[in-house]
Amino acid sequence: MVIKNRREYLFLYDVVNANPNGDPLDENKPRWDEESAKVLVTDVRLKRVIRDSLEELGECVFYSRSAKGKTRKELLKEFENNPQKAIEKCIDLRLFGATFSVEKNTLSITGPVQFNFGISLHRVEPKLIKGTTVVASGEGKQQGTFTEMWIIPYGLIAFHGIANQLSAEETKLSEEDLNKMTLAMWLGTKGSTAVLSHSKMGHNPRLLIEIVYKKGVKTQIGELDRLVKIETDKEEEAIRDIGELKIDLSPLRKKLERYKDRIEKIFYALDDRVVLTQPLEEIFNGIPAKVFPWFEEV
Repeated sequence: MVIKNRREYLFLYDVVNANPNGDPLDENKPRWDEESAKVLVTDVRLKRVIRDSLEELGECVFYSRSAKGKTRKELLKEFENNPQKAIEKCIDLRLFGATFSVEKNTLSITGPVQFNFGISLHRVEPKLIKGTTVVASGEGKQQGTFTEMWIIPYGLIAFHGIANQLSAEETKLSEEDLNKMTLAMWLGTKGSTAVLSHSKMGHNPRLLIEIVYKKGVKTQIGELDRLVKIETDKEEEAIRDIGELKIDLSPLRKKLERYKDRIEKIFYALDDRVVLTQPLEEIFNGIPAKVFPWFEEV
């Protein structure tokens, strides 16, 4: 059944000694805002993690890694050149939408689920790691080359997302699709193919909150990533572990109180290493809330 309630998401994950989202046009350095000294992660990167995880969970994914290099036209041949059939079968199209050009006809669908850029909740100083690689030559000799890799020592990243129930009518996005997406977001950040490369090891999901609004509500709190703060005794650039900080959701609590009458329920997942300045029960302040049904199994 197509979703009838708007959703809003807050997702926190951290990165240790890895590159969360390199910029290929700038030596693959972590995307970094010089003004704030905070790391940025594109929405495309998060969607790639979700897609890879969904595919590994057995879902049909249109923009899959196995189809890398194929054009949209080539991919559509597998669905009889019918975009609607592709949408019906591929969960990533129902979630994120797509633009198709088939025989001079263009079909552009805005995905119901959209994320902003992720941003670190503290200042970060990227590091250039240098090393050597030794391989055997054809004459049985060994030859070394220098290697360089950009990382961040630690970063706690916050993403904000929305699932629009009005746009969902076009792709027929269902409750089941969203349940699979939240599972894929958590599992994918922890161990999908997208984060198990040499430069991506060191990702861990820490907190995921899904706010389900009541039917008929056509707005949302917005900017959930800006309603999270951290407390730490260290210099922000010196943080190296989730255990060296506390997460403060009190700004979120104030917003939830204001929107309380428009919210039906909340689902959440919380990693056991996270320390909050207030229990989640106090943050949700009487709003019906429970752990994601899949969380006990991950």
